[in-house]
Amino acid sequence: MDIEEMKHIDIMSVHRDSLVDISSVTVDESKPKNERILDFIEKIKNPYCFKCGDTVVSVQFSDTDYTFQDALVQYLKNKME
Repeated sequence: MDIEEMKHIDIMSVHRDSLVDISSVTVDESKPKNERILDFIEKIKNPYCFKCGDTVVSVQFSDTDYTFQDALVQYLKNKME
């Protein structure tokens, strides 16, 4: 699945069992920042649609200069602190 397909997953029809639970994702903090980000994305499979416990989460962003990458970096920074 490419990134555009990932962005447009219908959370009402997605199979819960196919989603990764974000609470089970661990990132090796000894790696450089860029490698940690890539490691997270590799483990979560689809950064736009995943589970948090029993809840399906769909991530969407407004059409602004604040990118998904900006948000993901901010999330990871907060997670690492």
